[in-house]
Amino acid sequence: MHSPFKRDDDGLPPIPERRPGVGEKTRLLRFEISLATMLKFIVVVAGIWLMIQLWPVLLVLILALTIVGTMGPAVRWLELRGIRRQLGIAIVFVLLFVSATLILSLTIPALVTQISALIEQEPVFRERIADYLARSNLTAQLADWLRNLHYEASLRAIGATALVFSMRIFEMAVYGVSAIFLALYIMIDRDRLRGGLFAVVPRSHHIRLARILRHMETIVCAYIRGQTITCLAIWLFSLLLLLACGIPHAMALAVFAGLADVLPYVGAILSIGPMVIAALASGPVIVVVVLTVMLAYEEFESRVLVPRIYGRMLRLPSSVVLFALLAGGSLMGILGAILSIPVAATVMMLIRELHVELPGQQKQIENLEQRMGEERAEEEYERRTDGVSAEKAAAIAVEISIE
Repeated sequence: MHSPFKRDDDGLPPIPERRPGVGEKTRLLRFEISLATMLKFIVVVAGIWLMIQLWPVLLVLILALTIVGTMGPAVRWLELRGIRRQLGIAIVFVLLFVSATLILSLTIPALVTQISALIEQEPVFRERIADYLARSNLTAQLADWLRNLHYEASLRAIGATALVFSMRIFEMAVYGVSAIFLALYIMIDRDRLRGGLFAVVPRSHHIRLARILRHMETIVCAYIRGQTITCLAIWLFSLLLLLACGIPHAMALAVFAGLADVLPYVGAILSIGPMVIAALASGPVIVVVVLTVMLAYEEFESRVLVPRIYGRMLRLPSSVVLFALLAGGSLMGILGAILSIPVAATVMMLIRELHVELPGQQKQIENLEQRMGEERAEEEYERRTDGVSAEKAAAIAVEISIE
């Protein structure tokens, strides 16, 4: 006789076995994936794989668009004063090239001279530091190690590392030159490229697209202004400190610190290292002063100055700026830290422009008025672009978005 209870081998109480009643059907759950869903998943995976494979090309494109956003206001300023667009682009890029050449000619020879002088005077510096360390019993062994230090093995290792590093620098330079020329072509072919972009977007979204593009250009310009302010600040601070300490080649070292400040985290090491090396000729006290003061300034800049300046320029809370820097640096290193702030500002802008309603946000009267204004602008755009090409429609959308 079959028992309705199932016994457990562990001696636990029996669990009644559930059976369908009279007239009751067994219900089966089936998960079906449609062909369209599978195709979308394949396209997404293929797109991610393609982005990973073309990551250097995407970086060149991002850098080129950054250059376009930076040079765009200057070109428009020249256009408003009666200068043709092509001539204005040529003037802006020539000025950029001349400025970069002057900065490099000011810093590179002075730094090379400084490094050569330090290499020649290295035995004197090493003996002076060893004598200073030998005065204390705690550092006497370190002084003996410093006097007996040999560089043959270290130089071989440094030579191999320098070769790899120089190849990376050459690769970055090639990418940088490619980005400059790509930015030049984008600015020259602006109307056709913009027309092609607007051609693949439904006309009902053209006004919003034009507004988003203008906001992205504003974000890029604000980010560049913030970078300029922080670079000028560390340049001036470093120059005053080096002049006060009597360190030679103060201008070249300060300019190099200003340029290196573009790189988060690594810029501090690149700027402080040459200053400390140059301060060795002035004695250990000056070395300690330069190192301590510059480290304090770098900490002040990263924790206070950068969040406030970028927060004001990009209309972001200082906490968001600091969090974006930390998150970008942790995920993608230096490049992530550089792109993190404009990416955060772009995400905030897209949330506003696409009217993404957050869970804890209530509808405001200003948002309703803005949507009504957008509807009127879209109606005017539809009326003015009836039967015109995508290139002309893009120009009209930009004009209406400005108004």
